Amino acid sequence: MPGQARLRPAAVWALIFLLGFLGLNAFIAGGMFILAPDGHLIQMPLSNLKNSPFSNFLVPGLLLCLFVGVFPLLVAYSLWKLPAWRWPELINPFKQQHWSWAGSLAAGVAAMVWIIVQVQWLTVSFLHVLVFVWGAAIVALTLLPAVRHYCTH
Repeated sequence: MPGQARLRPAAVWALIFLLGFLGLNAFIAGGMFILAPDGHLIQMPLSNLKNSPFSNFLVPGLLLCLFVGVFPLLVAYSLWKLPAWRWPELINPFKQQHWSWAGSLAAGVAAMVWIIVQVQWLTVSFLHVLVFVWGAAIVALTLLPAVRHYCTH
C-alpha cells in the first residue's frame, strides 16, 4: 500500500539513485542556463545553438530543469516514500501501479528523448551517450518484475 513501509528491493534503490542523480544534475545545469542564458556559467557557447530554433539557452534551460531535473527528483522521492497523492494518480495510465512507476518510465524516456533531440543540433559527445544510456537504464530497471511488484497497489 502506498504510504506504508515496504521492503525496497535493490533495483528500487538503484532506480531511486539513478533518478535522483539525473534529476539533480539536470536541475543544476538547467538552472545555470536559466541564470545565464548566454551559456557562460557552463562554458557553452551560443554558437552551439546555431542550428537550433533557440537564440539563447533560456528555453532549453527551463525544459531541462523541469522535465529532466525536477520531474525525476519528484519521481525518486515518490518511489522512496510512495506518497498517497491523488493528483498524479489521475493521469496514471497504469492503475495497478503507484503513479511513480509510470513516472519512472516517463523520466527515463524523457532523458533519452532529450538527448535524441539535442544531438539533432549538436555534435554527439560522451555526455550525450552517457545520459542516453542512463535513461535507458532507468527504463530497464523500472520494467523489472521486482520494481513493478514494489509499486503495485
